[in-house]
Amino acid sequence: MPIFSKAVTLALCAILFVTSQAYAGEIAITAAASLREVMNELTAQYRAKTPGVAFRKNYGGSGTLAKQIENGAPADLFISASTEWMDYLQQRKLVDPATVGAFAGNVLVFAGTTGAKVARMQDLPTLSRIAIGSPKSVPAGEYALEAINKSGIGKQLGKKLVMARDVREALMYAERGEVDGALVYRTDALMARQARILFMVPRALHAPISYPIALTTSGAKKGEVRAFLLFLKSQQAKSVLTKYGFSVN
Repeated sequence: MPIFSKAVTLALCAILFVTSQAYAGEIAITAAASLREVMNELTAQYRAKTPGVAFRKNYGGSGTLAKQIENGAPADLFISASTEWMDYLQQRKLVDPATVGAFAGNVLVFAGTTGAKVARMQDLPTLSRIAIGSPKSVPAGEYALEAINKSGIGKQLGKKLVMARDVREALMYAERGEVDGALVYRTDALMARQARILFMVPRALHAPISYPIALTTSGAKKGEVRAFLLFLKSQQAKSVLTKYGFSVN
């Protein structure tokens, strides 16, 4: 009986050790919705080289994600679609300032299924409904609203704007034909099955679209998270970003 008890104890200790190791190797990623495919591919590539690492991924509007981190949601690494929400977390000392850096860039386009002739911002008032991400929490929507206002068509669009929870939802409305089109990132529009890019928004009409990356204060203390951040800065990672239409330094 004592021998059996000792064997059981050793087995339980082994199970607890393996479980703790698996938990310790988990990396919680919080990233802008437009990065879903890129991050899914990058994490798959990294896991192939580092089998002991697991990933927990959370995608959405950058503002919503930043608020979740502020409210205690688990996150080791944050990638925003604008510097605004990275600054928001930095001001609250929730990200490690030494790890903040540029990850990628993007371009704003208008995409849709409409048969109407739409080739520039000034053509948008001729349409019935246009989707954008909610500017309060979605950087793509903020860029879109800035471009609309700088084009001088804000009053003309008025109630024609349909607000979406994130850039992917805005594109979904365009794909389904629920709106004439949507102001979204080029990387999202390139993956659309129904909607097509009708024109690119002049870059002079909005702030540069930049995706900053950083480790949270808790994530910065984990070696496996720091190692993954190095991978995301590698040429291999940049090649994946370029494949999906993002710009890299």
